[in-house]
Amino acid sequence: MRTARLVATGSYLPPIETTNDMLRARFAATAPEVVDKLEASSGIRSRWYARDDQRTSDLAVEASREALDGAGLRPSDIDLIVLGTDSPDFITPATSTVVQHKLGAAGAGTFDVGCACASFPTAFASAAGIIATNPGIRRALVVGAYLMHRLADPDDPTTFFYGDGAGAAVLVADETPGFVGAAFQADGAFADYWGIFSGGTAEPASEASVREGRTRVRMVERYPPEVNHEGWPRLVRRLASSCGFAVSDIDFVVFTQVRKPSIELVMDDLGLPRERTHTIMGRCGYTGSACIPMALHDAYTADKIASGDLVVLVGSGVGYNQAAVAYRA
Repeated sequence: MRTARLVATGSYLPPIETTNDMLRARFAATAPEVVDKLEASSGIRSRWYARDDQRTSDLAVEASREALDGAGLRPSDIDLIVLGTDSPDFITPATSTVVQHKLGAAGAGTFDVGCACASFPTAFASAAGIIATNPGIRRALVVGAYLMHRLADPDDPTTFFYGDGAGAAVLVADETPGFVGAAFQADGAFADYWGIFSGGTAEPASEASVREGRTRVRMVERYPPEVNHEGWPRLVRRLASSCGFAVSDIDFVVFTQVRKPSIELVMDDLGLPRERTHTIMGRCGYTGSACIPMALHDAYTADKIASGDLVVLVGSGVGYNQAAVAYRA
């Protein structure tokens, strides 16, 4: 049976580091306690920012090149590029088209996936399904990219979380076990909790919306912890049930890298040893749409995933959207 197999990953961390100590000094007069509280709750100690001349597409291209090198492929070998992000170069056109051109993948079709930090597993599932059902598409590049710090208020200490980065994976058509399945869940009742609320059709950008900060990302209300603490285990169990494996069969799982304590709590809930997961938010910050492929690449680099392992990726994004995929390494 034709399926999609992950053959290589790549990651890119931009060059400008901003540590918590730097933020403590910056907000010492206005919000001295905020960084300490956020560090304790998230585990984030540092993050990296893109240069002023870099766009989301540039970060995506760097991660894609590493993934293609790992797969032994050229950009011209790629049939499809699926890019997940909620910090695109433009509202339209799709950032994936920009990546295609910059990468030199002239023969590839492209599309964007825009379900925030659930974008990468959603893009992975989409690309895998297209490969499995379309004989003419044999190689896909799946990318998650994030440059949210540029869309955040630089004077708001709660933007502490955001770091920039990108991750990528190459999927190829194969007859050996690869992609296993996917599961999704969402609740649009939370759509107005966190987002960029001006610049679309609901509220086109205006001088007033720019002045009042509505064209920047903002948290209106904090998500209740059960969104992830209960939502992630429920989604993993649904994925396992629909795909015919037991939760205990999972060899490795990567979650959205927003709070280390949440990941540990969920691993305990699932009855999985904490050694079967991996976190990068401590040194990379919250890299949103990019954090899952970045953490996945880091786990491969650290030899935490072996050939044949059952791997699960669980993404959670504002809106809210949640998505999970399973594949055989």
